[in-house]
Amino acid sequence: MAGFRVAREHTAFQMTAPKVSKKPRQKEESHLKFIRTLPCVVTGIRNVEAAHIRYGDISYGKYETGMAEKPHDKWVLPLSPEEHRKQHDMNEREYWTLVGINPLDLAMRLWFNTGDEEACEQIILQARTRP
Repeated sequence: MAGFRVAREHTAFQMTAPKVSKKPRQKEESHLKFIRTLPCVVTGIRNVEAAHIRYGDISYGKYETGMAEKPHDKWVLPLSPEEHRKQHDMNEREYWTLVGINPLDLAMRLWFNTGDEEACEQIILQARTRP
């Protein structure tokens, strides 16, 4: 006798969690290339890496980035290789508090002025010298 299976509707009491797909990263290679021409937002030196901000803050429309994901390229800042390592080696929010920079505000201002080197250098200088 052939077996058969009774299909059941999904319910709130189901034992398996629904699959959640990752949001695809929005890449903006021209912005990343521009960011790499700017001085480090912490030290002011050149020869920087594009450092993505992973933590979220809904007031900026920035969602938390999950494991094995990178955020949209607008959430990036120029950091020296040493500062970039520090950013990843400790709690990211604590890192930005320690250096006295609001990274989400700064990333948004650089994003809106991408391509304007003079304006972005002034934005970075202002962020570095705030009390």
